[in-house]
Amino acid sequence: MDHAAVLALFDRDMREGARPDGPGARIERVGGVVRQVGSEQGWSGVVWSDLDEAGADAAISEQIRYFSGLGRDFEWKLYGHDLPVDLGHRLRTAGFTPAPEETLMVAEVADLTLDVEPPEGVRILPVTDRAGVDLVADVHEKAFGTDSSRMRHQLLAQLTGDTETVVAVVALAGDVPVSAARMELLPGTRFAGLWGGGTVESWRGRGVYRALVAHRARVAADRGYRYVQVDALARSRPILARLGFEPLTTTTPYEYAVGSTAAA
Repeated sequence: MDHAAVLALFDRDMREGARPDGPGARIERVGGVVRQVGSEQGWSGVVWSDLDEAGADAAISEQIRYFSGLGRDFEWKLYGHDLPVDLGHRLRTAGFTPAPEETLMVAEVADLTLDVEPPEGVRILPVTDRAGVDLVADVHEKAFGTDSSRMRHQLLAQLTGDTETVVAVVALAGDVPVSAARMELLPGTRFAGLWGGGTVESWRGRGVYRALVAHRARVAADRGYRYVQVDALARSRPILARLGFEPLTTTTPYEYAVGSTAAA
């Protein structure tokens, strides 16, 4: 894989040329910033920026003013190759809080190892309704220890809207949900995004996560997507590498809570 070429393609397709990720969301392009304004319970944030040292602080302040005026918490999704090189420091100074760093990992579907099955006694089921969304959300909370209210709302909205843009699955051991994941498919792009893959602690290390990655990649291949991408945490990166994913850069979510006393 030509890492530089694929990263440039990812930037054009998924960031500079971003599309709304669900019903009620919109994309806005202002100056050197591309941002999503989500629905009331959806995700809002900056997905792309083309800034220099002279204008970066003003652009950051403008985003804070804009989202504060909407009363929306938001995220600035910073990638390791974004400029200026001190953009992360500038965001922290303006009142943003960085979440743990992730690794953008990408694979060409044709190069992946996809003949991966779940362990014995585990079956993978598609999620198509509210009951399935509840299972995904419950697994998410147990796997990551975080509130899943926003994810629950967004996934349900996606499944009741354009169902061609999202695939969600849950892995059951008997009747017990032990892992879950979703995939976002945005028409006109070449990348399928794998999101939310999580396994409850007692089932980690048994191959369930690998099976869910392979399952979603097969669906992406069937629908004509060339690449699949993951924002991988440290524990997922070795699994993805064994399947054929390659790291391209890092990405760090910088989160801003409206009402922050450090607002610029």
